[in-house]
Order: sequence, then structure tokens, then C-alpha cells
Amino acid sequence: MRELVRTNDVVLVSAIGALLDGASIYHLVLDQNMSVIEGSLGVLPRRILVHDDDNREARQLLTEAGLGHELRPDDADDRRTI
Repeated sequence: MRELVRTNDVVLVSAIGALLDGASIYHLVLDQNMSVIEGSLGVLPRRILVHDDDNREARQLLTEAGLGHELRPDDADDRRTI
């Protein structure tokens, strides 16, 4: 799995999820339930992950939607294994 976006903006997480769903790109949103621990302050960022095979397509989709500036660096050091 590759980390695509990390953000505190729950609206952005929802919008990106809708874009990925519309393109049939499977994704995971991690840390969205951390608000129970943090007290709903929105301090802890949510992470959106996609499968390695979908990484390029997902990045292109978000870039074309004007969200390219939200993307995490796409290098080997940023890989996440789940």
C-alpha cells in the first residue's frame, strides 16, 4: 500500500474518497477514528492509502482534479506495508 494523502481536512478526505470510488480505485482511510482519542480536535491527520498497482492512476486522478498539491511524495521511502 502507498500513502497518497495525509490531511486533517475531513472534507478533503471525503472528496478524495469519492473520486477514488468513482474511478473504482480501492483505498483505505487510516486514523479517521482517532478523534475518540484526541477529543475531536482534528489534530491527528487522516491517511489515504492505495494499492501499489493503483498508485499512478490515483495520483493522475487527483492531479487532474486539481488536488495534486495534496499528494505525498512518491518515492520508495514513503511505502507503507499493511
